[in-house]
Amino acid sequence: MRIPSRAILLAWCATTLASAADLRWVDASTLRIEGRGWKETKAPFDRLPAKASGVVRGQVYSLGRDAAGIAIHFTSDTPTLAVRWKLRRERLAMSHMAATGVSGVDLYARIGDAWRWVGVGRPEKFPLNEVTLFKGQAAQSREFLLYLPLYNGIEQLELGVAGPATVTAAAVDPRRPIVVYGTSAVQGGCASRPGMAYPAILGRRLGWPTLNLGFSGNGKAEPEMAALLAELDAAIYVIDCVPNLEPGEVTRVEPFVRTLRDRHPATPILLIENLAYPDGVLVQERRDRYVAANRTLREIYERLRTTDSQLHYLEATRLLDPENEGTVDGNHPTDLGFTRMADALTPILRGMLARQ
Repeated sequence: MRIPSRAILLAWCATTLASAADLRWVDASTLRIEGRGWKETKAPFDRLPAKASGVVRGQVYSLGRDAAGIAIHFTSDTPTLAVRWKLRRERLAMSHMAATGVSGVDLYARIGDAWRWVGVGRPEKFPLNEVTLFKGQAAQSREFLLYLPLYNGIEQLELGVAGPATVTAAAVDPRRPIVVYGTSAVQGGCASRPGMAYPAILGRRLGWPTLNLGFSGNGKAEPEMAALLAELDAAIYVIDCVPNLEPGEVTRVEPFVRTLRDRHPATPILLIENLAYPDGVLVQERRDRYVAANRTLREIYERLRTTDSQLHYLEATRLLDPENEGTVDGNHPTDLGFTRMADALTPILRGMLARQ
């Protein structure tokens, strides 16, 4: 293999530095931040309000500082777009989840009436990363969504655009959001990139603001979280927390729903069963667990439904593909699994929204 000469390497470095110098860096926190239910957060890209510290369990608050579901919504005519982000946690990846999903950023552009994937920012180091997402494009105005990491927090985020390009925040969407509460599967484990978590897929498909309030291992339907969710004026509440509850703990869902209903008597609430674990066809203990948990959830639904016409239910059998593929480990969906879940949820949520 021929090794480039020192002169060639120096010329390449000079060109790269000149290109970087041509970029103008924009603080992303000055643009529209989607997926955030409360403005009074400790940092701009946190999901829970600062006041939740000391109210919810420490693990829940810490996970609430992960940027899952947060996206920067903006318009720009830049022919080149780079992103620079500072991570809060040193862990870039997990043993069962790629670094692009845990700590990366994910860009979509609106092409016609649909959102199309453009590029992913791969995290290579801690804490600061810089990636060019595209370059050399026509200088025409486009609308973008930049999704932030699913299992890491963001201390600082900047967009690098060509010097004369414009960058403007997307208009604020006045519609009430779909609020999705639950477990690691809601937070995004184990999507390959942030835009593939199922709440994000739903937001793009429905063209509707969506809040990701998934807390890995900690979606336990606690009263403190019910009180926080009740503060949000939601178009729909989606409750997908059963996988984090032992069968005997599923009864917590009933007072959780009642807290929401007390504040929002007419808001649709959708209860989702525990995934039918694919390995349950062989492992009896796994099958018994989700069957028992779902039986209790169904009993709660039937009891509440007698006086609550806005309570809805989604069975586990509709969530994954019939071949039982779609998970990394029997618990956490892959991109395929999240797509299947979104396929099941999209028509249900679309119907709910149409009736409002």
